[in-house]
Amino acid sequence: MFDLESTDLLKVARDLRDKGELPSARKVDSPPKFYIGAADVPRRPDAKWSPVPLQKKIEAGADFIQTQFGYDLDVVRAYAERLRAEGITDKLGVIIGVGPIRSAKSARWMNENLFGVTVPDAIIARIEAAADQAAEGRRVCAELIEGLKQIPGIAGAHVMAPAQGTDAIAAVLDSL
Repeated sequence: MFDLESTDLLKVARDLRDKGELPSARKVDSPPKFYIGAADVPRRPDAKWSPVPLQKKIEAGADFIQTQFGYDLDVVRAYAERLRAEGITDKLGVIIGVGPIRSAKSARWMNENLFGVTVPDAIIARIEAAADQAAEGRRVCAELIEGLKQIPGIAGAHVMAPAQGTDAIAAVLDSL
């Protein structure tokens, strides 16, 4: 069982940073200079979507959110547009997760096993048709980063890869 929910942990970090105080009320001589982040999943908000969970994270001290992989720029655009309309992007930075995809098989695995991740069928087909699937996955990632630069309200990209895929991150960044 966990003692803290995510917003509780955010509040602990915020109070430590802003008040120099631990949950026990003990003072800290040299408070840390945290820039506090939280997580979210980029999604196409429907009529039932509410910004309340993000508002609670902001109130708890979040300075930015970092999302799960966002491989569908149309979804990211809709997500960012709604966040802007709700005033969320005025209050915190929004960083979208992206990453080089090693193969069509990997993309399908992500769709089936990673919460909140959708690699569009068109991207999977493009990677599958490539002579070098890993190289194509790196190109897709670089194109996503370029696309994110054009979306108002998006503060940046968090480029992620499995531990054995860190060289792919460098290749993507070198290609920009």
